[in-house]
Amino acid sequence: MSNKFRILGLAVLALALFVGVSAAQEKTAEVTASVPEFTAFHEVIQPMWHTAYPAKDGAALRGLVPRMNELAAKVYAAKLPAILHEKEDNWITGLEAFRKSVDDYNKAAEGKDDAVLLTAAETLHAKYEGLGRVIRPVLAEVGAFHQALYPFVHQYAPENKYDKIRGGAADLLAKAEAVAKVTLPARQAAKAEAFKAAAAALVEAAKALAAAADGHDHDGMVKGVETLHTKYQALEAVFE
Repeated sequence: MSNKFRILGLAVLALALFVGVSAAQEKTAEVTASVPEFTAFHEVIQPMWHTAYPAKDGAALRGLVPRMNELAAKVYAAKLPAILHEKEDNWITGLEAFRKSVDDYNKAAEGKDDAVLLTAAETLHAKYEGLGRVIRPVLAEVGAFHQALYPFVHQYAPENKYDKIRGGAADLLAKAEAVAKVTLPARQAAKAEAFKAAAAALVEAAKALAAAADGHDHDGMVKGVETLHTKYQALEAVFE
């Protein structure tokens, strides 16, 4: 083989590897419940809330404005990953409140009243945290279950990939059982009974799906995925 064809072959192989890695990264991003632009904004929140605000340092708070506006613009333009598409309406509502808090911070920073600026910083922090609650799972176990469920709902069942459903049903059941074992933190104690009931229903639906998968019941598998998704939505609604 000539050097010319050898180089061409290596170039084709490198391109194929690049495309494969890019596709894998894109698929991972779709099922990762995070928004990098939102996370990056913490670069402003950290010194604002943990240093400048406690010290009532108006100059430091004003000094954050250029970077705040730069990073906020990226948050406004950010797209939610596919796994968070059901959160779109809540994200838009939270984003509007966040945008207003940034605008109010800018106006306060233009003035000379540090008390007004401190209030604006407090509001910005609160709206940023509120936006974060839209995209962050309430519990790590719930987030892990949702990530595992996502391809069942959006790929396996709609595309009749029964082998994929059979291959993943046991893991999905294990993750549902992990959710049911969670003890809610004290601040959410009032929701404990509702959560317990919703988690138990989630486990039963996961068991039904696993049974359908073991029995090679194609209709049962598709319906089982739909039911499990419904039970997951009911579980999430406990925290709304």
